[in-house]
Amino acid sequence: MPTYHNAGGGYPNVSAPARQAKLDGNQNHHTIPSNVTSHPLIQNSTQHNVPSNLSASNIPSHPVSPTMTTHPPNVTAPNITSHMNTGSLPVILTSNVTNLSNPAALSVNPRHEVKLNAMPWFHGKISRETAERLLRPREDGLFLVRESTNFPGDYTLCVCYQGRVQHYRVKYKNNQLTIDDEEFFENLALLVEHYEQDADGLCTQLTKSLPKQGKQDFCVDPKAFVEAGWVIQTDELELRECIGKGEFGDVLLGVYRGERVAVKMLKDNSEAAQRFLAEASLMTSLIHDNLVKLLGLVFNNQHMYLVTEYMSKGSLVDYLRSRGRLHVSKRDQINFAYDTCAGMAYLESRHVVHRDLAARNVLVAEDNSAKVSDFGLARDENFSLEGGKLPIKWTAPEALKQNKFSNKSDMWSFGILLWEIYSFGRIPYPRIPLADVVKCVEKGYKMEPPDSCPHEVYDIMRQAWDLQPEKRPTFYDIKLMLGQLKAEYTKGMN
Repeated sequence: MPTYHNAGGGYPNVSAPARQAKLDGNQNHHTIPSNVTSHPLIQNSTQHNVPSNLSASNIPSHPVSPTMTTHPPNVTAPNITSHMNTGSLPVILTSNVTNLSNPAALSVNPRHEVKLNAMPWFHGKISRETAERLLRPREDGLFLVRESTNFPGDYTLCVCYQGRVQHYRVKYKNNQLTIDDEEFFENLALLVEHYEQDADGLCTQLTKSLPKQGKQDFCVDPKAFVEAGWVIQTDELELRECIGKGEFGDVLLGVYRGERVAVKMLKDNSEAAQRFLAEASLMTSLIHDNLVKLLGLVFNNQHMYLVTEYMSKGSLVDYLRSRGRLHVSKRDQINFAYDTCAGMAYLESRHVVHRDLAARNVLVAEDNSAKVSDFGLARDENFSLEGGKLPIKWTAPEALKQNKFSNKSDMWSFGILLWEIYSFGRIPYPRIPLADVVKCVEKGYKMEPPDSCPHEVYDIMRQAWDLQPEKRPTFYDIKLMLGQLKAEYTKGMN
């Protein structure tokens, strides 16, 4: 955290010119911009313990919008990278993954979960008039932060004092945030924390935030990955050929400490950096044999890289299609189903929803084990998605119609994934036009079982496709059922 200096500590000790200089300019101009650009929120305003060959000040600046990751304010997800108790910062938990970036510290410096910073006071793109209407009763120090309507890409701190609302422009300078060109901050959370401790030229100290109703916002500090032991040095990673495309850019084959790894690369300086870091922060808290494992991140002057274990046999859907019935045995099929369910049961136990479960997002390792991947969308229970494209054939009706995502909507997707496994990677609903799928499903249509699909497995599919989410089974229950089927099949093979 930054070192705070005392500048009088309150309004009476600050001159009127100094207070006025902080106010947002052109306060009578209320145009809402059509596009809000993002800016870097990271640079050096704090000192951290970092590896000797990497200092916090050497982490490059990447444009990071603080508004990309949203959660409902009334949901507590004890596993996820940030908790909803915004009165204090989340506790950083240790994981059972060794610190790959510092072998000498394996026994004394375990890796930590990386937290998201809650911003309940951030209201996003609202107008000046809306902010003033929300800030009631006008208690001194009551505040919120919004996107600036006068300066697209900047922010405005709105503070109540003596029955009025003062609007302070939060601008970028040298890739940091500032109000007065004297104090600089890496992100909005640190800026607000500073003025909660000291008025420091504002009309009054920030004493009480006005929480946003509904989904609230979070920001991620890249330096948290340094402190938590997840940073890999650039010279430790050898990049090779492109092996795929991801949400953020190319996925490359890499070599890290003699082992092959997969490297997701964020190519451009865009607001995608925040979602990229949010994905990585989530992966630091989720450790299971059937989830793709995060190994670390690389920060350099051009790119950010997310390094994961390498799954040599690629996606499950490609594996099924390329090998087909001649090479994929019934034993393989039940193993894939069980492994995927085991990974999902773990996510369910941690109250995390994947929201894009499909055979394309399950990867196959050299030993033929299956692991769930692509946590770019995974968040806590009841997270709602606003906008964006959804995979219609894999998404539960309530998620498509009402944006209600839950472990039960994941179970619907798991039923589709089972159908993919036993049809050797066919596209679901093969004889129904995409535009008609939702109508057919809402009328109760369920796909027929693939050829040679065991009736016990098809029964799981039908349970997963119940139109009433509460009637769908849990992943825990299905894991037990598939485990029994797996044992029986293995016994029969012997």
